[in-house]
Amino acid sequence: MPTPERLSKMPARLLHNNKDRWMKRSLTALALVIAAAAGGLTWYLHDKQPQRDGELVLGALQAPVTVDYDERGVPHIRAENEADMYRALGFVHAQDRLFQMELLRRLARGELAEVLGEKLVPTDRLFRTLEIGRHADAYAASLEANSPSTQALQHYLEGVNQYQASRPGPLEFDLLGIEPRPFTMADTLSIAGYMAYSFAAALRTEPVMTHIRDALGADYLELFDLDWHPQGVLGTSLAAGDWQDLSALAQLSNSALEGTGLPQFEGSNAWAVSGSRTASGKPLLAGDPHIRFSLPAVWYEAHLQAPGYELYGYHHALIPSAMLGHNRDFAWSLTMFQNDDLDLIAERVNPDNANQVWYQGNWVDLEQRTETIRVKGAEPVQITLRRSPHGPIINDALGQTSGNTPIAMWWAFLETDNPMLDAFYQLGRADSLDKARAAVEKIEAPGLNVLWASASGDIGWWAAAKLPLRPTGVNPTFILDGASGNADKLGYHPFSANPQEENPERGYILSANYQPVPASGIEIPGYYNLPDRGQRLNQRLSDASVKWDTQNSQALQLDPGTGYGPRLLAPILDELRAAATTDEERALAEQLAKWNGDHTLDSVAATLFNQLTYQLAREAMADELGEVFFDSLLQTRVLDTALPRLTANADSPWWNRQGSEQRESRAQIVADAWRASLTHLRSVLGNDVDAWNWGRGHTLTHQHALGQQQPLTWLLNVGPFAAPGGHETPNNLSHKVGPAPWPVVYGPSTRRLVDLADADKALGGIPVGQSGVPFDAHYGDQAAPHVAGKYQPQHLSEADVKANSQGTLKLLPR
Repeated sequence: MPTPERLSKMPARLLHNNKDRWMKRSLTALALVIAAAAGGLTWYLHDKQPQRDGELVLGALQAPVTVDYDERGVPHIRAENEADMYRALGFVHAQDRLFQMELLRRLARGELAEVLGEKLVPTDRLFRTLEIGRHADAYAASLEANSPSTQALQHYLEGVNQYQASRPGPLEFDLLGIEPRPFTMADTLSIAGYMAYSFAAALRTEPVMTHIRDALGADYLELFDLDWHPQGVLGTSLAAGDWQDLSALAQLSNSALEGTGLPQFEGSNAWAVSGSRTASGKPLLAGDPHIRFSLPAVWYEAHLQAPGYELYGYHHALIPSAMLGHNRDFAWSLTMFQNDDLDLIAERVNPDNANQVWYQGNWVDLEQRTETIRVKGAEPVQITLRRSPHGPIINDALGQTSGNTPIAMWWAFLETDNPMLDAFYQLGRADSLDKARAAVEKIEAPGLNVLWASASGDIGWWAAAKLPLRPTGVNPTFILDGASGNADKLGYHPFSANPQEENPERGYILSANYQPVPASGIEIPGYYNLPDRGQRLNQRLSDASVKWDTQNSQALQLDPGTGYGPRLLAPILDELRAAATTDEERALAEQLAKWNGDHTLDSVAATLFNQLTYQLAREAMADELGEVFFDSLLQTRVLDTALPRLTANADSPWWNRQGSEQRESRAQIVADAWRASLTHLRSVLGNDVDAWNWGRGHTLTHQHALGQQQPLTWLLNVGPFAAPGGHETPNNLSHKVGPAPWPVVYGPSTRRLVDLADADKALGGIPVGQSGVPFDAHYGDQAAPHVAGKYQPQHLSEADVKANSQGTLKLLPR
């Protein structure tokens, strides 16, 4: 390169030419560096991709296994024995979902901070307090080693661990510095505990309901349609610090699962129609479990075959037996039971010994243990956790508490035998009503509705849970008094007393998370969803003139409407009309008056209704509850029940503002909510009200656990997509009650339709893609079709599998 002195003596033309040549050489060198880096990155990413063609050696196989991958990346596994079948499933499941497996076990066992840093310490503390990992360790040690379900799990984990030991680790392992360690049976059982926790609504509901009862009184509580049972509930008021703890606990429970890119179970639809009501003359099963959207999706589809066994199933991470499935003989689906299987219990502390509580007539010591949370980039955090005879002290999850009252958690998941692995292993082989019923009885916690249908003509439904016997008069919606004895359980109801039906005369069975009425007459407390979604589905299924098939069933699953909106609005339409002050506002009010509840992409009324719903709740309730408890209420299902009762009662005390010198009326609060709604929508969606369509404000983005910051947001997340449907519509693409815009939080984790006259033509699919590997072709290939309501074929016959095979992986013994 020329020196500055030589450059100064050169003629201008030569200087220009030299600079030109130097610039070209520099650009060429830079291009070579970029090309080399790009080539290295391409090679690096290619090395991370799943192998779906060719041959691989898989240790411990007894015989070769063939895996055909179809056009969606679904593996069709053919093995010569069941042990090899499960080993192969573990291997291919891990190559598509290893990071999901790792993150789920860390979440369940309270080990996220070790790889994600200090901000995850509160989440880890919560899950350590829940005792999920501790319970899983003890349960794993008690498993019968030679039982078929334990053997299946062992073989499956062999496949998972061989993949991890022999193949390149996921991109996310490199980004986070995760050191691989073998997966164990305790990890699988920990993830089952996480699933059970994600069903439990008590931590998010009982604190706010107890606060309303104690701080505001029965007149305010009446809005929530709860039985008023003063006996059995907490008899003495909690101190201010205790309420701070409870509100913080509710917030922690809400936030612990947000932003992790991991699934949380929310609700579901399912129905089974007998052959007398179908076009084919054979039963038809429909199911769409509603789960928090995550990336990758919660379900992993796999078609398994071995001599004497075949199933097309949906698998959860680290669980070998399908939780949803079908073959040519039978099919089943799940919904959440929504029974209350978790009680919060305020313990009475010995004034002379802070480590003792009153239990069954005596002061008893609290158990204590110390655990250490490893934290990436920071010092380890040591925590002390306590347990009373009722269960773990849940406010220890907060670390430094504000109050002095230990709140224990009784949770059926920790207190029952709960042989769930056996249940789903047997359910995947249950080819008769008797076998299906016997398998379902083994599901004890969390509570699940299982709907089942067979090619032989039977349909059945069983609400599966071990339901506790509580003392008479005890309402577990509220925090219970641990010193009274009313928090203790008297045993369990027999399974025969649970809600259930087999082959009813009406010719169909429907489950949609509403409160069931058992023939036994027992009361089953729970946090049930609105009846509106179930009523809308039932209205159509009860039409005896319709013969159901997989085509008209699609329209039922994709129904974007609800009667809830018109029901909530009807009592206040006159107040809304009075609040409208311009022609444009009056036209909007009339749109609401004429609205049928459909949440279609072009609906302006749906947008206005959802903003108004939130604003009504805020204007009427936030002043009484305060911001923390109001935010907690927004996360609960009890708000859905409360709002139509609120608008229908002009004399409700909630309409009056706290601290106001005058008594506000329903009309005043409705007018305030109307004005605030319009102001917010104009600020978010613009002044053109005709452009306030639902598809602009209601969108779905599938978020990866690391996709919260740029550029990973752009690289790893999938979406956004305009989303039809809404909160508690049959097409339950649901969002939180809140201000616009509304990110979709949960919805159909699959939409399955199985006509048992021809199970080879079953339809399904998942919301994102089979693969959790970034940049893989099947990472997000189903996202757009799923939100648009398109169904995917599920290949079952050998001819269909071969016709749609995109690659064949042969796994060979060592």
